[in-house]
Amino acid sequence: MVPRYSRPAMTAIWEAEARFKIWFEIEAHATQKLADLGVVPQSAAKALWDWWATSPRIDVAAIDAIEAVTKHDVIAFLDWVAQQVGPEARFMHQGMTSSDVLDTTLSVQLAQASDLLLADFDALLAAIKRRALEHKYTPTIGRSHGIHAEPTTFGIKLAQAYAEFARCKARLVAARSEIATCAISGAVGTFANIDPAVEEYVAEKLGLKVEPVSTQVIPRDRHAMFFATLGVIASSIERLAIEVRHLQRTEVLEAEEYFSPGQKGSSAMPHKRNPVLTENLTGLARVVRSAVTPALENVALWHERDISHSSVERYIGPDATVTLDFALARLTGVIDKLLIYPERMQKNLDKMGGLVHSQRVLLALTQAGLTRDTSYRLVQRNAMKVWESDGALNLLELLKADPEVTAALPASELEEKFNLDYHFKAVDTIFARVFGSD
Repeated sequence: MVPRYSRPAMTAIWEAEARFKIWFEIEAHATQKLADLGVVPQSAAKALWDWWATSPRIDVAAIDAIEAVTKHDVIAFLDWVAQQVGPEARFMHQGMTSSDVLDTTLSVQLAQASDLLLADFDALLAAIKRRALEHKYTPTIGRSHGIHAEPTTFGIKLAQAYAEFARCKARLVAARSEIATCAISGAVGTFANIDPAVEEYVAEKLGLKVEPVSTQVIPRDRHAMFFATLGVIASSIERLAIEVRHLQRTEVLEAEEYFSPGQKGSSAMPHKRNPVLTENLTGLARVVRSAVTPALENVALWHERDISHSSVERYIGPDATVTLDFALARLTGVIDKLLIYPERMQKNLDKMGGLVHSQRVLLALTQAGLTRDTSYRLVQRNAMKVWESDGALNLLELLKADPEVTAALPASELEEKFNLDYHFKAVDTIFARVFGSD
C-alpha cells in the first residue's frame, strides 16, 4: 500500500490490529459455541469475552515478537491471548486449524472492502449521472479509430460510462456474495474434531455464509472471481480516464481536468495543464489488474491445501482493494469537477466541412434508386476533396455542384441531410434505458 494512493478507511481494514481483532472474534465465537455444545467449559468463553470487554488494545509488537520465535503467526497470536486471559485460554482453537482463522478473516476483510467500494460506486454513479443530464444534448463529435465519425452528445458519452459502471457495481455485489464465506472445518475440512454447528454459528456472527466444502481452505476460485471483478472495474476506470485524457489534448480540448488555483502543471513549462489525475488512473488500473493473474494461479493448490496462495494474498488483498478504492474516488472527483467546453465541441464538429453527415447522403442516394456502390463512390469522391483540404472545402456545396448527385437528390433534400439535430432523436430513448423513465 502506497500512502499517496490510499484512503484511511480502506487501509484500516488491512492493518495488523484490525486483522487480529477479527482473529479474536473468530476464536471467541467458536469457543462460545463449543461451550454451548458442552465441548469446553462456559467459563472458557466467558474468560475470553470478559478480557475482550476490558482490553485496551491488541499489542501487535508483542505478537510479532512471539512470532519471531514460533515462526507461525496464528500460534503467536494464540500464545499472546493466552498470556492475557490465563488458563481458560487453553480451550481456544479446539479442533480448529490455522486456515479456519486465516481464510475466514480474509473473507471478512474482502467483504468489508467490498462495502467501501460499493459506496465508492454510489458516489461515482451520482457524479456521472449529474454531468450526463447536464450535457444530455450537448453536441460533440463521435470518433471511431480516433477519427471523426458522426455526431453524438457529450451526455451520451457519459451515459455509456454510467451504464458500464452500473454493470461493474452489479458484478462487485455478486463477487462480494461469492467471497463472503466462512470455514471452521478443521484439518482437511472433515469436521473430525469440531462440530459443523460451530462453523454455522461463527458464520452467522460474522455475517458470512458457510463454505459447503472447504477442504481446510476456502476454494480459491472464489478469490479468483473476486480479483477478476476488480480487474474489470479497473479497466472501466481506465476507459473513462483515457477518454478524458484524449479530450484534454491541445488539438481537441473539449474537456479537461479541473485546474485549481496555485496548481502547477510542469516544472519546466509554466503554460502546461496536464491530465495528471487521469494519467494516474491509467497507472493505478494496471496495478489492480496485476492482481488478477496471481489470483487465478492460486486456484490450483495441492490436494486439500498448501500455502502457495498465502503470500500472494497478503499482497494483492490490500494492494488491489486500497488502490481501487482510491481510483474510484479520484475518478469521481475528476467527473464532478470536469471542465467541459461545448463551444470547442461545436468547433470540432464543424472542422471537417460537414463530413460527419456523409452517411445520411449515402443512404438517401440509395433510397433514391442508386446502387449502394454508386452512392458510396459519389459521396466519397466529394468527401475526399474536403478531407484533403483539411475542411477548407464544404461537403454540402461540393455535392450540390455534382450533377450525378443532384440528378438523384435536389439541393433542398441534400441540405436536409446536414441537419445536426437528426442525430439526436433517440437521445431520450438512450437516457431512459440507462437512467429510467425519470
